[in-house]
Amino acid sequence: MSSPTEDRNFKRVILKLSGEALREPGSQDNISPEIVERVAKEIKKAISSDVEIGVVCGGGNFWRGASASARGMDRATADYVGMLATVMNALALQSALEAEDVPCIVQSAIEMKNVAEPFIRRKANRQLSAGTVVIFAAGTGSPFFSTDTTAALRASEMNADAIMKATMVDGVYCSDPKKNPDAVRYEAVTFQECLSKNLKVMDSTAFTLCKDNNIPIIVFDINGDGNITKALAGGDIGTIIYKG
Repeated sequence: MSSPTEDRNFKRVILKLSGEALREPGSQDNISPEIVERVAKEIKKAISSDVEIGVVCGGGNFWRGASASARGMDRATADYVGMLATVMNALALQSALEAEDVPCIVQSAIEMKNVAEPFIRRKANRQLSAGTVVIFAAGTGSPFFSTDTTAALRASEMNADAIMKATMVDGVYCSDPKKNPDAVRYEAVTFQECLSKNLKVMDSTAFTLCKDNNIPIIVFDINGDGNITKALAGGDIGTIIYKG
């Protein structure tokens, strides 16, 4: 990308949603239908601008494999439980998108034919090209990999132009803005700068995969009204991480 702060004319993107993003802050819900509906409406608006969208959902609103492992559960088993949590989120989002008349399909890396198609790269690619939203569920299908890594992997496999990482903060800062009120937000930063400054964007596996395949990452705040639509449509929002 020659001008990362200006050139955001993406044709195909992967939207990475954390599980917590599907739950109203402070709610006892695991999934808040009102939040999922809002996300679906924003995705619908973005599709109207001819953006092809794949979605990867986390599962942290139900389960965190790393935390369960730290409390004594076998790590591989804990991660598989987390993968199943992402399927529940994927199905909820699919239902909301269908209610908005958005063509949508869930592809799962773990076979569960009664609720989702198996992940098939060539089929997913055709569906995206046809304007169908493809939700990639169950992570990579293997333990020890995060859903950030799933997003990076699917973006690489689908030849996506960028990953849109929807978070609870409005971009990448020089330090933790929750701890340092003077922290400065970057509008654009290179992968190498992120590494040298130890900026936490994604886990190292996901980050390296994006860097090696030259896939920009847009980090933005999911909570702002219209932010998902704006990010997916290439608006100037959040922080863009690029190869430089």
